[in-house]
Amino acid sequence: MYQQMIFVNLAVNNLDASKKFFTELGYALNPQFSDEHCASVVISDTIVAMIMTKQRYADFTKKEIADSTKTSEVLLCLSAESREKVDELVDKAIAAGGSATGETQDHGFMYGRAFDDPDGHTWEVMWMDPAAVQG
Repeated sequence: MYQQMIFVNLAVNNLDASKKFFTELGYALNPQFSDEHCASVVISDTIVAMIMTKQRYADFTKKEIADSTKTSEVLLCLSAESREKVDELVDKAIAAGGSATGETQDHGFMYGRAFDDPDGHTWEVMWMDPAAVQG
């Protein structure tokens, strides 16, 4: 079966700082699709974040580029395999220069926290009990 992929394109203020941030979270950079204007951050086999300088991002849109520290266009949400993995990733993000955002959500069968990366993009990390999904 075909595995559809998602490539999330994000404008960043400082490409080197953003690369450092995401590698500190444990993600790899794919040099084949990276250069001095963008970096390919491999989150999983099917999820890639393309972080780009604002100049490079502008090549793909005629719209004004949002200041993600002041406005929100998208909330990105990643799944985690356990509650502990939610905490682990969010804690790594905060230690790497991100900031906690929102309230911890604990519904028993579902647990989540969120962080803003250094450019203000909001990343949610959620765990859901597999039994709740099946039932």
